[in-house]
Amino acid sequence: MTENLHSCEWPGGRELDIAYHDTEWGVPVHDDKKLFEFLVLDAFQAGLSWSTILKKRENFRQAFDGFDAMKIALYDEHKVAELMQNQGIIRNKLKIESTISNAAIFLKVSQEFGSFDKYIWQFTGGKTLVNHWQNHSQIPVSTPESDAMSKDMKKRGFRFVGTTICYAFMQAAGMVNDHLVTCFRHAEVQQTQR
Repeated sequence: MTENLHSCEWPGGRELDIAYHDTEWGVPVHDDKKLFEFLVLDAFQAGLSWSTILKKRENFRQAFDGFDAMKIALYDEHKVAELMQNQGIIRNKLKIESTISNAAIFLKVSQEFGSFDKYIWQFTGGKTLVNHWQNHSQIPVSTPESDAMSKDMKKRGFRFVGTTICYAFMQAAGMVNDHLVTCFRHAEVQQTQR
């Protein structure tokens, strides 16, 4: 429990957000399947709150075959129509179709670089960029690193990878540590780096 510890402000009193903040946010991710999951979820988050996505996360996991890029890349129009009827996810046809095309590109990039992990972490030089924010208002929505990541991903054909989405992905995947310095997780997350 974190009652007596200082924490980041953004989770508010929302249970799922608190659990996500306390166990996942900012922890470096090097597993390709987990990286793809964040890629999918961050794309669906566009224009919505992360809380909305967290509430539907398990529904997304079931609807999208456990975020298995190989399976998703093979989805057809019938599967798109099925997903559009699924009330447990965000039913946005453009985002669903981009998830399918992104899965195919994800696999191609993974093959080219040996893993998606090797590709994506190049944008931070293979290490977590540690920030030292005093308050939430200092945290940027994009950086030169997320700009470069977005530009390269768009060039490769990825969709829903604007610089703001890329920065949210970097935060989720622990490519940046944006926990406030007063947050108990700031130091803990540093211990998880490889």
